[in-house]
Amino acid sequence: MKLLFVADPLEAFNPKKDSTLAMMREAARRGHAVWACEPRQLRWLRDARGAQAVQAPCRHIQPLDGARPWFTEIEVVALALREFDAVLMRKDPPFDSEFFYATHLLEQAEREGARVFNRPRALRDHPEKLAILEWPDHIPDTLVSRDPAALRAFAREHGDVIVKPLDGMGGSGVFRLRNGADGAPDANLGVVLETLTDTGRRTIMAQGYLPQIAQGDKRVLLIDGEPVPYALARIPQGGETRGNLAAGGLGRAQPLQEGDLAIARALGPTLAARGLLLVGLDIIGTRLTEINVTSPTCFVEIREQTGFDVAARFIDAVEAAATRAA
Repeated sequence: MKLLFVADPLEAFNPKKDSTLAMMREAARRGHAVWACEPRQLRWLRDARGAQAVQAPCRHIQPLDGARPWFTEIEVVALALREFDAVLMRKDPPFDSEFFYATHLLEQAEREGARVFNRPRALRDHPEKLAILEWPDHIPDTLVSRDPAALRAFAREHGDVIVKPLDGMGGSGVFRLRNGADGAPDANLGVVLETLTDTGRRTIMAQGYLPQIAQGDKRVLLIDGEPVPYALARIPQGGETRGNLAAGGLGRAQPLQEGDLAIARALGPTLAARGLLLVGLDIIGTRLTEINVTSPTCFVEIREQTGFDVAARFIDAVEAAATRAA
């Protein structure tokens, strides 16, 4: 097979823990050709001869096992995306205007015959913070708003809340706000809400604080609707509220618990049917807090700690999905 990974610049990958690189290495091990481009390089062109296609200057690479350099470049060729057996969209958040435009170009490539995973329309339809609202029985008390008064009231009522932007990743911009022992609002409540909402111009999310975060913010991976049997619990360290690895959290792989499986079974078939081949559910205790669809990670940590090869399972699913779509 000929695989194209649409991702961040290859030179910025962390060879020790990057999940996209784990996918590339597994694909190359099976004899598949590995190619890469960046979303900013996608373009649709109709030339003087009437030819038209979504294309990009694509880098044909050979992944290596070493730390750096982790790949050799074989050639760079402008190719239409329909020339690949599968196109894997692996661009990290934020889901900004350029990401949005990239999904439209990828959807046009689908119309031209490309097989894209995760499907571009599904990426647009499942913003990672807001997608949980479809399953309210599984989520904590939540408010989505840009109204400072409504957010203040939610924070006062619950006494201990998490507030976060809708377009962040890695724990960026996440705050915990707590009422004092006397019931008075957090002294930083006003300035935090003003900053996150840009004084009422930007919508954010507030959720009731879940003390089970002390046992970890669990990343549960779904591949073609089926859960990987191990989660990575990202445990806050050093007094931090956030468990994100990017915020210094400790990653501990563990078997899925019954609550994890219940959420995975409730969501998995629906998300897979919509064209989401790979999904990362974030679960604290038994509550779903996010549905990650852009570039779910934790492949390497789970394999290193449990021996379960997530990348192999994922490439199995890509091979099967590409064959079905052919």
